[in-house]
Amino acid sequence: MSSEPFVAAIDPARSAATLPESMRVARMHEVGGPLMIERVPVPTPGDRDVLVRVRSCGIVPNLGNILSNWTTWFPDLPLPPFPAVFGLDPAGEVVATGKNVCDVKPGDRVYVNPGRSCGTCRHCSGGDPVACEYYAFNGYFGFSRKALRMYAEYPYGGMSEYMTAPATALVPLPESVTFDQAARLGYIGTAYSALKKANVGPGSVILIQGASGTLGLGGVIGALALGARRILGTGRDRALLAKVKALAPDRIETFSIEDGSVAEWAKVLTGGEGVDASIDCLGPGARHETFLEGVYSLRRGGALVNVGATAGNVPLDVHYMMDRNMRLIGSLWFTTQEGLEMAALAESGILDLSIFEHNAHPLEQVNEAISGIAARNGGFSNYVIHP
Repeated sequence: MSSEPFVAAIDPARSAATLPESMRVARMHEVGGPLMIERVPVPTPGDRDVLVRVRSCGIVPNLGNILSNWTTWFPDLPLPPFPAVFGLDPAGEVVATGKNVCDVKPGDRVYVNPGRSCGTCRHCSGGDPVACEYYAFNGYFGFSRKALRMYAEYPYGGMSEYMTAPATALVPLPESVTFDQAARLGYIGTAYSALKKANVGPGSVILIQGASGTLGLGGVIGALALGARRILGTGRDRALLAKVKALAPDRIETFSIEDGSVAEWAKVLTGGEGVDASIDCLGPGARHETFLEGVYSLRRGGALVNVGATAGNVPLDVHYMMDRNMRLIGSLWFTTQEGLEMAALAESGILDLSIFEHNAHPLEQVNEAISGIAARNGGFSNYVIHP
């Protein structure tokens, strides 16, 4: 046997086909300005990166606020440098790979997890990249000034025909999952990670606040997939809540917050004990009283996981929580490993992605799509861009 070291016979950037020199992107040049359709050079993937042909990119409901108000609301959380290409949830096909990429090949169908981290700090090495000081959402915003380093390396979000990404960010897609469905994995994954942190599984009884919204509906189908015995979902719109209940009438109960106390309702349905976990998907503008109803819905030893970003100084009685051995957890995003789990659940049919109503637009209509998302049918609507 030869003692010569193995050297892969590959080009520096393995490509499925001849790539164009330029691509179309939707770029914003100033805060509050429209996204402009422009042409820029197609990027070359680094040694451990891939180049993805984006086929579908989800539009998150908050994107309009990010583009118009973020620098005023959260000046310490930087946007990508202008002109910036946004787009948080891309899915498409790998078309080229760097020379040090293994087990990924051109033609692979993938979702690209937009979480970017340094990859070498103790948090990244320990499997918790969201705790990295450099952490950023590619195509969205960063969590410290250090996030700008990530944008220098990965400047393109999903509102572009092509984008580079670390090979470690890829979630391979089963053939049964369409690109439009995959473009929803960001919001589903956010709720899924919250469910995992709360140890939701077979036998669990959980409360999902904001169950009919984009984030909350991801929590509902994630909880069903994880085997939760009973799901209590709240919201405002009774018609949307009825649609949520219809997903699994024997396991889901719903309640409008306009009809009284969530905590009292939850305690009645659990024989006075309370729920094992409350997944709070309420947005920054939600009333603090509604958030606190989730706390008071918990059983002894229960956990509340906040993923909706309820804002402000909530008057929380920590002594009440301590006496009852309760946990309050903040959960920001999900890991690529959790993305792999969701893809496997979807392939088996346990995670049902068929419930979404896709509203697709070409790249040229990106501004109309962002403004039109306000008219969505709750979390059932899935607004996507096809670059």
